[in-house]
Amino acid sequence: MAYDKRVQFLKRRLRVRNKLRAVNEGRMRLSVHRSNKNISVQLIDDVNGVTVAAASTLEKDLGVLGKNNVEAAQKVGAAIAERAKKAGVEEAYFDRGGFLFHGKVKAVADAAREAGLKI
Repeated sequence: MAYDKRVQFLKRRLRVRNKLRAVNEGRMRLSVHRSNKNISVQLIDDVNGVTVAAASTLEKDLGVLGKNNVEAAQKVGAAIAERAKKAGVEEAYFDRGGFLFHGKVKAVADAAREAGLKI
């Protein structure tokens, strides 16, 4: 059976998420979603099933409305780290989903680390 890109993406996402569940110590999960036009990040508490903080390029106050490049990813990463600190979260697991840890996804993680979030 030939796998198309979508099926491979879904398999990667499940594999990453299952590995995170196996080593989760009650920490929050920093989940990244990347589309062709935007990047969004959520800080999720899996124990209670709630989103604690979120940031996206769809927000006007970040100044990167509708952009999808490394610079926008860095601003989103810094914003989520700042909002996580306000919510009292110091460390989180990085959930890249089915996306490869490269380029924009890596830029989000690096910016969040530089802003003080322990990943």
